Amino acid sequence: MSGQWLQPDHTLGDASTIGGYARAHARPAAFEGSDGLSYSVAIETDATGEAARPHAAYFLFLRWRRIGAQGVDGHLESDYLAWGDTPPAAIDALGAWTLTDVRELLERHIADLPGQTSGRRWWDVMKEEE
Repeated sequence: MSGQWLQPDHTLGDASTIGGYARAHARPAAFEGSDGLSYSVAIETDATGEAARPHAAYFLFLRWRRIGAQGVDGHLESDYLAWGDTPPAAIDALGAWTLTDVRELLERHIADLPGQTSGRRWWDVMKEEE
């Protein structure tokens, strides 16, 4: 399955924010992590059970398979980062985060993964072993 390039519509949102990017480009933002893997970003919500903050939003980073058939190989989740009276309100609040801030958060989550202490990519390690 090949992708289709669509002209972004920047009248739909500020493409420097995670929510505006998704609206302008009609697709989620994606980043290459420091681990060399590709991640796309979704904003998800949960009911909190709290009257003052009934809905919370968080980032779901989908890690894409590097080898074999295209598909999701795993994921990372942020803590709750924004709240609202409704799921769309919580999504809009979190959607105001800049792409830079979202990427920095992804990198912190990658750094917290087991085995990520060296910060070296697999291809850099292979070069050193030659």
